[in-house]
Amino acid sequence: MPIRYLIKQLILPPGILFLLLLVAWWLRRSWPRVSALCFVLGLGGLWLMSLPVVVERSARLLETEPALSQAHWAQLAERADAIVILGAGRERGDPAWADVDQPTGVAMERMRYAAQLAKASGLPLLTSGGLHFGTPPSEAQLMADALQRDLGVTVRWQEGRSRTTWENARMTAEMLQPLGIKRVVVVTQAWHMQRSRWSFEQAGFEVVPAPVGFLGRDHARPFGGWLPESKSIWQSGQLLNEAVGLLGYRVFY
Repeated sequence: MPIRYLIKQLILPPGILFLLLLVAWWLRRSWPRVSALCFVLGLGGLWLMSLPVVVERSARLLETEPALSQAHWAQLAERADAIVILGAGRERGDPAWADVDQPTGVAMERMRYAAQLAKASGLPLLTSGGLHFGTPPSEAQLMADALQRDLGVTVRWQEGRSRTTWENARMTAEMLQPLGIKRVVVVTQAWHMQRSRWSFEQAGFEVVPAPVGFLGRDHARPFGGWLPESKSIWQSGQLLNEAVGLLGYRVFY
């Protein structure tokens, strides 16, 4: 896992862009033209990734599923049998929490939304997400604990073995389909929903998409989003990773 993670971080932006800048410095005397090209590509790529307007326009290509209408939350029980929340990592070592692992901010956004859907519809919840580098507890357990403790919602099932979206779907199917549950509300980020819906449909589910955390909207940033922001680099990285993952899933699965 660590080697795969290292390779992934190096070949996807912003890692590859920093490598281009390093190559540009290394070749600045022996190959000045190649050095200049690497510098322009590296710096230009980082600049584009830092622009909120680029994030918004890129996200619209991935965020194809519309948000659920709040007026229809109570009717979800007519369309599905359970709500599935996909994991989104964990935060480690925060002394404010006595160094106890916590769900990430992205995971909390999904959990808050799923909790509201569960309260409105009465549907049972399943959390899905495995171990982080093999270290317990699972993401599914962290989310279930936080949902109960912070949001007052009980999770009925925990799928704590999956490491990828594909495994989220397959292992959830192993738990729910023997119980006769084949219609699920899937809660994840809007930019992650295409791949999630496809994976769960391939696993035999009828999916009601419940996207949250839309990035492809006008967030009224100063100067129309053309000023660099550090947060945009992280968001751009997530979108690029998702685009690669979406293509890879269609090829390999």
